[in-house]
Amino acid sequence: MNNMTPVVKQLLIINIIFFIGAQLVPVSEQFFALFFPESDFFKLWQPITHMFMHGGILHIVFNMFAMVSFGSALEHFWGGKKFIFFYISCGLGAALLQIGVNYLQFQAALEPVRSLGLSDATLHQILNVNFSDGTGFRSDLFFDQIKPILEGVGKTNLTEEGFKGLFNASVITQVPMVGASGAIYGLLVAFAFMFPNAELALMFIPVPIKAKYFVPGILAIDLFLGFKGDSIFGGGGTGVAHFAHIGGAVIGYFMMWYWKKNQFNNNRWN
Repeated sequence: MNNMTPVVKQLLIINIIFFIGAQLVPVSEQFFALFFPESDFFKLWQPITHMFMHGGILHIVFNMFAMVSFGSALEHFWGGKKFIFFYISCGLGAALLQIGVNYLQFQAALEPVRSLGLSDATLHQILNVNFSDGTGFRSDLFFDQIKPILEGVGKTNLTEEGFKGLFNASVITQVPMVGASGAIYGLLVAFAFMFPNAELALMFIPVPIKAKYFVPGILAIDLFLGFKGDSIFGGGGTGVAHFAHIGGAVIGYFMMWYWKKNQFNNNRWN
């Protein structure tokens, strides 16, 4: 921690402030987490602010540990401006890829509902009904909420497949994305680019491994765990959170590749 660089320190403080604030004012998640564009809670600033929100103590601890460990080394060589540009770019890349994947899943979920011919306004109303009991989404609550809406527009022939489609599309709409994980994965990739032979280890890997092998391994493990709704750096839970992590890693890879190709990797932005 003694070698923590200025921008990394500022990011750490901001993340901690957001985390404490979210615990004290839970409604803040509606403003700062990243919601699917169909959600009533979606705001244009959320692709940025979601990077400073976290789902729990382990989520923020792992992310901040990784940011300090890898980010300080990168900022030391790059300078603060170049580092923050890279960090934010990777976080945005993560958000865009996650929204893109959610969009494809959203459209697939709604396929069995197309024949109903619901208007955009009716569909939007259904997607934003409250069917959470505080711990999770319940299909019985969802049915109770959408039944009068469908009856009101004369659509009473909803099939079981159609119901499941609306339910899944509503979950996608209402589950927010939080965390700096996408930006963190970009930092991991950048570190492996700049210090490929640096030996790294996590608590559960007692043998040090060179960064050029360590980082691809971590990405592969996280991708596998992501399908099960979990991850190494950052919380999962939806089964698709890994796409945000991979999005950050992909943006980080192409930025590093471009900078290296253009001999830009050695320039600091002061």
